[in-house]
Amino acid sequence: MHPLIRLPPSSERVADADEEVFLLYSRPTRSSAEMRGLGYVDNRQDILTLRFELKKPKHAPSPLKGKGKSKRTTDADEKTVEIQMLQDKTALRSRVGDTGSVVWKASIDLAQFLLQQHHAKAVDAFFDLERLSSSTVLELGAGTGLLSIALSPLVAQYAATDIYELTPLMAKNLRLNLPDSQKPEFSNTTIQELNWETLHALPPARRAQYYPLPETPYDIVLVVDCIYHPSLLPSLLDAMDYVAAPGVTVVVVMMELRAEDVTREFLERWLALGAGEWEIWRAANEVDDGIFARDSPYVVWVGWKTLKDSVDG
Repeated sequence: MHPLIRLPPSSERVADADEEVFLLYSRPTRSSAEMRGLGYVDNRQDILTLRFELKKPKHAPSPLKGKGKSKRTTDADEKTVEIQMLQDKTALRSRVGDTGSVVWKASIDLAQFLLQQHHAKAVDAFFDLERLSSSTVLELGAGTGLLSIALSPLVAQYAATDIYELTPLMAKNLRLNLPDSQKPEFSNTTIQELNWETLHALPPARRAQYYPLPETPYDIVLVVDCIYHPSLLPSLLDAMDYVAAPGVTVVVVMMELRAEDVTREFLERWLALGAGEWEIWRAANEVDDGIFARDSPYVVWVGWKTLKDSVDG
């Protein structure tokens, strides 16, 4: 298992796309029950105010000396993180293929889940919290930049990437949420253009000119709700393969369950990448709340490229 990740018990390795799709789409989820729509929050607002309520675990009653009183929850046990997000409603309607100009529910739910685990110092946190603090993160398809704003305080460096047309919106949102005393150039977050289709069209020898990789590989690559149209799958997977370093980078893919055929094609292509050098696991849905809830509308896969020597035997 990858040292950065703690998968829930009963998580399973993915070896066959058809079997995985059958398991995913045969379980009940909130997608159909709640009529979630396409998955964005509100495409009519120019600005959204998002609040993440974080709480420490409830302590068991602990009598005080001679008083018989219980330990009370203090203000320090609870915290609210507020983030304001600008949206580009016009681009959503007028720019073909642009779905990243509005905030999507998957990013909010993932941010809530990870912020809560970090705040509670959860011993079974999805990411090893100590390692996470020194990790570098690359997000593919960052859209409005919500996750970079929410999660960058938890990591060492965060690179938010998307098509060129979305980088100004991400920059505005970063500036909007930085402390008054902090300038963007002193933030641990960078905003970069990375168009998967452009990268995919380039020969391997020219890709480093378009998107140079850092000397120290990324520790984590996030791909959140980017799987929705089959035409984008080859370029998305090519980008995942390009930015992931064998034996180092863990790729976390979170998606809302929609069309079965798109999910199947994505998995078939991912399993076939590099002649099978990718190891892919599905995080089990076995809790009562959060992205791993039993009726969660999401699936979370984690994958990494195994070292070549281990693949060759």
